[in-house]
Amino acid sequence: MSLPVPTMAAPPVGVVGLGQLGGSLAAALLAAGRDVRGWDVDPAAREAAAARGVRVTRELGGVVVLAVPLPAMAGALDGLDVDPAATVTDLGSVKGPVLAALAPSLGGRLVGGHPMCGTERSGHEATDPGLFRGARWALCLEPATELPRWLRAAEVALDAGAEVVPVTAAEHDDAVAAVSHVPHLLAAALAAAAGEAGPLALSLAAGSFRDGTRVVASDPAFVTAMVEGNAGPTAAALARVRAQLDRPWPDLVTAGHAVRAGSAGRRPVRVPVDRAALLALGRAGGAVRRRLAAFVEGWVPEGA
Repeated sequence: MSLPVPTMAAPPVGVVGLGQLGGSLAAALLAAGRDVRGWDVDPAAREAAAARGVRVTRELGGVVVLAVPLPAMAGALDGLDVDPAATVTDLGSVKGPVLAALAPSLGGRLVGGHPMCGTERSGHEATDPGLFRGARWALCLEPATELPRWLRAAEVALDAGAEVVPVTAAEHDDAVAAVSHVPHLLAAALAAAAGEAGPLALSLAAGSFRDGTRVVASDPAFVTAMVEGNAGPTAAALARVRAQLDRPWPDLVTAGHAVRAGSAGRRPVRVPVDRAALLALGRAGGAVRRRLAAFVEGWVPEGA
């Protein structure tokens, strides 16, 4: 297996979908000096991307990034002229359904991805070239994933300012159910319950309520597609939350505080470009920060 080396010219990046995530990625990669092309079905999004320096075209190659809503993922490449040798990755918040929809046609060319960032805003007006800076970006390493293509997708994430977390699709979906999908449901429940408490309660709401319900402003269709697309892991994670709420309240408060207060420091690591070694890094809670020739540099929590 021949691996791309860091001294090789980086391939162009084609971004399909130029809303908040896709537009922000295109802007971040342009700032990093990458050749960026893109397409969106919305003429206003295409015009805004072109004004930022994106070459708007249906002809895409190199690394093609699907930055479209989950329901549109299966048909995202329809009508586009995509190089048959291109690596294809995506930014979808659920990985199992995306791989099931795309892997039959793309095979080892597909590298599932999910940057853990974004805001409650949406559309090309929410473009922010700094959106990915310091964010974790999950990148799937399945048995069929071609490692050279995984590295090309990882370079895109790193150039955008993110840190790459190697995972499998199943591991990703279990993890994000706990830290992303259930929080959206809890935020909705908290807001709905406060609404039932009446206008006085809402008028007294301050920082804790604001922070706990911020994501309720997200597009309901987006949130619904996300949680329903990951229904099994989300239901299991929600059951764990319900079990925690049944604990004596002093115990619950103490346990939650201990998790937040016990965040470990980091220690640097260097691991080989090898599927097992990369997945072990991700499972330890670590991330890749830099690509070398046959190694990657990153970090793991102290004690891992």
